Amino acid sequence: MLHESHSTPTAEVAPIIRSPLLEEFRSNKNKKYELKDIVNHVVEFSGDQHGSRFIQQKLETASSDDKQLVFDEILPNCLQLMTDVFGNYVIQKLFEHGNQGQKSVLAKQMEGHVLSLSLQMYGCRVVQKALEHVLNDQQAILIRELEGTVLKCVKDQNGNHVVQKAIERIPAQHIQFIIDTFHGQVFHLATHPYGCRVIQRMFEHCPEDQTSRLLEELHRNTSQLVQDQYGNYVIQHILEHGKAADKTLIIGKIRGHVLQLSKHKFASNVVEKCVAFGGKQDRQLLIEEVLLTRSDGTYPLMSMMKDQYANYVVQKMLDVVDGEQRELLVNKIKPHLPGLKKYTYGKHLINSKLVFDYC
Repeated sequence: MLHESHSTPTAEVAPIIRSPLLEEFRSNKNKKYELKDIVNHVVEFSGDQHGSRFIQQKLETASSDDKQLVFDEILPNCLQLMTDVFGNYVIQKLFEHGNQGQKSVLAKQMEGHVLSLSLQMYGCRVVQKALEHVLNDQQAILIRELEGTVLKCVKDQNGNHVVQKAIERIPAQHIQFIIDTFHGQVFHLATHPYGCRVIQRMFEHCPEDQTSRLLEELHRNTSQLVQDQYGNYVIQHILEHGKAADKTLIIGKIRGHVLQLSKHKFASNVVEKCVAFGGKQDRQLLIEEVLLTRSDGTYPLMSMMKDQYANYVVQKMLDVVDGEQRELLVNKIKPHLPGLKKYTYGKHLINSKLVFDYC
C-alpha cells in the first residue's frame, strides 16, 4: 500500500516591494540623481542598500536646504531607521553633517529608548554617534538612561561600545554613576571579554579622583589578573599608560615569579610589558632574577630561551637593556645558542636580529 508523502510547505519569502522611483534608481546607473529627485522617498531609499549609500554620500556635501529636506522626511521614522541595517548609516550621517539644531532634535527622539538602542546591533552605533556630536547637556540626558543597567550594557556585545564611548566623550561629572557601578566589580569586569575594554577606557580617560579606589581594587587582584585571558590586557594597559608608582606596584607582584609567569600564555605578555615600560631599576631586578644561578649551576634564563612564550620575554629583555646588563645577558645566552637549534622556540632567539647583532 502506498502512503502519501507529507511534504512540509516551504515558507515563501515575501517579495520586496519597491517604488518605481527606487527601481529606476537601482537599474539606471547612467542617470545622475540628486537629493531633490527623491523627495517623498527618503525613508524608502534609506532602508535600501544602494539608496542608503546614495544619501550618505550626498549628505557629506549637501546644501543646508538639501540636508533639511532629508531631515524632515527622516524625523517621523528615525527610531525605526536607527535599528535598520542600512537606515542607521543615514542617521549617523545626519549626526555628523547636520546642524546643531537637527542633531539636538534627532537626539531628543532617542529619549526613552537609549537602553534598547544601545543593546541593538545597529542602534548602538547611532547612540555612539549621537554621544560624539551632541552638546554636553544632551549627552548627560541620554547616558543617564543607562542608570541601573550599566553592568548589563558593559557585558553586552553592543552595549559595551556605548559605555566606552560615554567614558571617552562625556565630562567626568556626568558619568559618575557609571564609575560608581564599577566599585567592587573591577576583578569581575577585568576578566570579562567586553568588560576588560571598558575598564581600560576608564583608566585612560577618567580623572584620578574618580579611579583611585578602582585602581586599588585592581592592585589587590594583580596576581590573578596577569594570568587571565582578558585581565592581562588591563594590567598591560596600566604598565603602558599608568603612573610610575602603579607600574612599580605591579612589577613588585611579578618579581619572584618571573620564570613561572614568563612561561604562561597570558602572563608572559605582562612580563614583556614590565620589561618594556618599567623603570630602569625595576627592569634591572627582573633581569637579575632570571640570571640568578641556582645551586645546580642552572639559571632561569636557560629554560626561558627554549619556551614557546618565555623566549619572547628574553627577546624583549635584549631589546631594552643597555651597558653592563646587556653584556651580562648576551654572555649568558651565547654558550646556549648552538643547543637552541634543537628547540622550535629556541630558534626564535637564534633568528632574532638582537642576538645576532650582539653575538
